[in-house]
Amino acid sequence: MLRPSRTRRVTLDGQLVGYWDREAARLETIAATTRFAWQKRRLLRKAAEARAKAERSRQREAERGQGIPPAEA
Repeated sequence: MLRPSRTRRVTLDGQLVGYWDREAARLETIAATTRFAWQKRRLLRKAAEARAKAERSRQREAERGQGIPPAEA
């Protein structure tokens, strides 16, 4: 028996998009409150890496046809 309104499966890439976006936001928040410049630079680098990973997963989802909307800036 098939349901007419079938829910979309959440893939690992779909989950990773949200995870890496949240992780980048968390790292940027921590970087804003750091005392030393070297800590801030490192945290901002890690946040940029997290955003790149989210974008990679977003592209995989688009190729799969699942379509995740772009992250809000």
